[in-house]
Amino acid sequence: MKKYLLVMSALAISFSAAAKLPAPSEEAKAKAAETAAKTAHGNKVADFQLCKSREKVAAHYYKTNGKGKAAPTATPACVDPGAYKPAEATAAAPVTAPSAAPAGAKPTAAPAKKG
Repeated sequence: MKKYLLVMSALAISFSAAAKLPAPSEEAKAKAAETAAKTAHGNKVADFQLCKSREKVAAHYYKTNGKGKAAPTATPACVDPGAYKPAEATAAAPVTAPSAAPAGAKPTAAPAKKG
């Protein structure tokens, strides 16, 4: 019975504390949005680095073990996200779609998955 009362009182206190939190200010909202944008850009950079390393591994595999075979399927080229631009700079600049691949770039293949 004591455990039940202890759990119920802890829940009541936590709910009352959560209900009293003030709404975030405009400055806090802007800072949270900026943090989210930085995190998203960091994820894009990580994806780009992963793509480049996969291309390097696939090229090495086909060079050493592929015995001159071509890659089984073509994959899209890695797209470099570029440097991080703060929200103020991106809001003022027009949005343009990045090109799929640079001129003269050859699509690379991902290594075959092992069963």
